[in-house]
Amino acid sequence: MPAPHGPLFPPPRRSGRGAALTLVFASVLVAGAATGSFNESLGASRAAAQGTPTDDAGGPVAARQQEVTRAAARAMAEGTSPLEAAERAVSRSGDRWGAVYSPDEYEEFQESLDGEYTGVGLSAGRESDGRIEVTRVRSGSPAAAAGIRAGDRLRSVDGKRVDDRPVTEVVSILRGDTENGGGRDATAGTRVSLGLQRDGRVWTKTLRRARLSTEDVTTRRVAGRTTVIRVAAFTKGTGDQVRAAVAGAPARDGIVLDLRGNSGGLVAEAVTAASAFLDGGLVATYDIGGEQRALHAGRGGDTTRPVVVLVDGGTMSAAELLTGALQDRCRAIVVGTRTFGKGSVQMPSRLPDGSVAELTVGHYRTPSGRGVDGRGITPDLEAEGDALARAGNVLSGLGRS
Repeated sequence: MPAPHGPLFPPPRRSGRGAALTLVFASVLVAGAATGSFNESLGASRAAAQGTPTDDAGGPVAARQQEVTRAAARAMAEGTSPLEAAERAVSRSGDRWGAVYSPDEYEEFQESLDGEYTGVGLSAGRESDGRIEVTRVRSGSPAAAAGIRAGDRLRSVDGKRVDDRPVTEVVSILRGDTENGGGRDATAGTRVSLGLQRDGRVWTKTLRRARLSTEDVTTRRVAGRTTVIRVAAFTKGTGDQVRAAVAGAPARDGIVLDLRGNSGGLVAEAVTAASAFLDGGLVATYDIGGEQRALHAGRGGDTTRPVVVLVDGGTMSAAELLTGALQDRCRAIVVGTRTFGKGSVQMPSRLPDGSVAELTVGHYRTPSGRGVDGRGITPDLEAEGDALARAGNVLSGLGRS
């Protein structure tokens, strides 16, 4: 059985059929307090497993999967919503991380893991007075080409006022997501009209959405011979980008690996990222079907540079797996606040109406055997607002920056 492709992420819960946010914003709801702003490229993460494993309470996962499937089938036969029936069955199961997704939601979920999305290339945040402000514009995006800048006020999207709306809703409209069952109707090339304001000037600009990559890995140098590598999520290709960033850093630089607000992603990518700092060896173990399996780093990583990992309450799942590996292997000092604590594996299964149910089937552990789920990772050095400065001090103390 192959290793799961990605864990570990608290899925959204619907309060009603039409009220669901699309899956791509699930991570925002949990990590928003830690990150403070939201990006239309934010994605989620999942675990793919096979077989009929046993859960941590000893009950057969297969039986729970069958109950959810039967609930959906009964609803179809009765002419009621199979998706809502499946959701109720998952809720009754007591599975904390279990969820049901519509076909469109799951398609977008999988698409987000490819590191691509459809949008205009801006991030937004809500001010204390309820105004929506552009916090970042991606270079080369439709928003950048239209002259939109960070700091501009976003007044409306397609004629709909956005003041006082949740930022996730605003981003959903920007992307072209619908609210009818969580589906999507936007594709690259579709138009979206933005009402903007800057220094008293008010104007409207119509953009065409485009396919964009998520830019989940960014690198910068700071004072004191330090290279900061920020990883926003573990999407496809992220691990190799981390390895390239480490290899390309000046030889005398220490590394700060910033995983704050990282909501997880593909486990294989987190393992590849770990391989940038390790020369083989154990990264994590996980249980599937009552059997323990192991994930190992590749050979040839840089084992000499000092490394500090920055974490916070928005550091989740695959990011926690990576943090725990580097901490347990004595390869990095962890600085920040306790991580979120999601170390479970979900198995997707297709329901009769085409929707997808994901149920918990196992848990990850760090190389020393620590469980992450419900516990999180405790940093070696507690730090909040001054975390990056503290990381620099740690590197200085290690004698390399």
